[in-house]
Amino acid sequence: MTTDHLHDILIIGSGAAGLSLALHLDVRLKIAVISKRELEETNTYYAQGGISVVLDEEDSIASHVKDTLVAGAGLCDEETVQLVVENGPMNIDWLLKGGVNFTKDDASSSSGGYHLTREGGHSHRRVIHAADATGKEVESTLQAQVMARPNIEVFEHHIAIDLITSNRCRNKQQKHCYGAYILDHESNQVETFRARFVVLATGGASKVYQYTSNPVVSTGDGIAMAWRAGCRVANMEFIQFHPTCLYHPEAKSFLISEAVRGEGGQLKLPDGSRFMHRFDERLELAPRDIVARAIDHEMKRLGADCIYLDISHKPAEFTQEHFPTIYHRCLGFGIDITQQPIPVVPAAHYTCGGVMADHRARTDINSLYVIGESAYTGLHGANRMASNSLLECLVFANLAAKDIHALEAETPEPPCLAPWDESRVTEPDEEVVVSHNWDELRHFMWDYVGIVRSNKRLVRARRRVDLLQREIVEYYSNFRVSMDLLELRNLVDVADMIIRSAQCRRESRGLHFTIDFPYPDDRVQKKPTVLIPESYCPF
Repeated sequence: MTTDHLHDILIIGSGAAGLSLALHLDVRLKIAVISKRELEETNTYYAQGGISVVLDEEDSIASHVKDTLVAGAGLCDEETVQLVVENGPMNIDWLLKGGVNFTKDDASSSSGGYHLTREGGHSHRRVIHAADATGKEVESTLQAQVMARPNIEVFEHHIAIDLITSNRCRNKQQKHCYGAYILDHESNQVETFRARFVVLATGGASKVYQYTSNPVVSTGDGIAMAWRAGCRVANMEFIQFHPTCLYHPEAKSFLISEAVRGEGGQLKLPDGSRFMHRFDERLELAPRDIVARAIDHEMKRLGADCIYLDISHKPAEFTQEHFPTIYHRCLGFGIDITQQPIPVVPAAHYTCGGVMADHRARTDINSLYVIGESAYTGLHGANRMASNSLLECLVFANLAAKDIHALEAETPEPPCLAPWDESRVTEPDEEVVVSHNWDELRHFMWDYVGIVRSNKRLVRARRRVDLLQREIVEYYSNFRVSMDLLELRNLVDVADMIIRSAQCRRESRGLHFTIDFPYPDDRVQKKPTVLIPESYCPF
């Protein structure tokens, strides 16, 4: 029998966006936080670099805005950029008051006593950090506060299946979200979660690629669920590939922070020569799309398995102090970064597009919000500037909380919902189909829809994703759901969005580079790519 839960707010996702929202909401509200695995298993936890914010007296809001717009290659929404940057200092102050321990620099009075580093695309040092484990510090601090709140109920090892909404638009009235069906993948039971407000904070979709810096939970769940429910998505062609992930057979998805380059790390070929001067005058501090393409070009030109990031020219004490996590992790693989260069390769890192959201984090469906990497707000444009992601999480979590508070008194309890129906499904007979489809998807997305694309590659990818979608719909319709099946279903939907969006953009801009249209075209393309699902009702 299906368990029915009732809350005021249902937050799907437990990273910085979701936990910040839970903490901003009034303690009298009953809140559920859904975490797909353990509470800390999020993109936030693994974020190394930091949070970009104007704290130094020599920096300015205008400069941060300008840098973001330049990195976004003409596709940022200027009002959104201004909104987020202006709200940055206030949200950092909120973290500090909550106990987050950022790295201090007593010699720097102009930055309030905190050490600020510089990353790609930034014209000033404005990235506040906790050594090279900022995400872990932020996530752990927020978790401790959430667990101490009696009004917040945390459900670990639960994965959302689909949103529950009202019927399609009637009399031009907007659809309404009432909750979600959620699988407890320890008991393998599907539960119904009802709520007056539902918030998607599920992160990005980089696991759609064979190589990624993200943890295994980054399967685009929120984006896929919102799309199936009828929300528009935008800019899904812009997938950021981080230039420097550790290249080692046992390292899996370990990221080498951009801050290493910010503190003087140099990119080198296997023969020890530098190469970034041939691609951009900003060298290693060029935006990530430029650096990733440069590395990809050199690896293909030389037939090399990797290139190298070298910070060994810095004093050993400096490197160990600023990058303790990276130093010890690499040392565990036999690489002493104070003495030798780090082998690195690009990997899928960040989803710049997502579910369309306004400045209150509202979607196209009433009572459904989206925050963090799942959302398209217009902040990132065609390329996210380093360390703007956690900033966006914090700012929009705060804005969403304010809007929920404003609507809370007039929003009634959701109606009773039909329980999950498993009466016509059976146990899966060949689960190997799921694992094979998962591998095939990630391989062809890497080969055909990766750092460099072409019309032919996109057509090939489209054929394959269409076939996979049909197979997965048939499998989903006949067998009981599992976590692997749900994640695969979501990834295939997201892959379809990425491919379709890439085919729509007949130019190269930011993170989307195609050999058939190698230059930007401001005449017709300087706008976001918006996909509208069949169930979306314009009003």
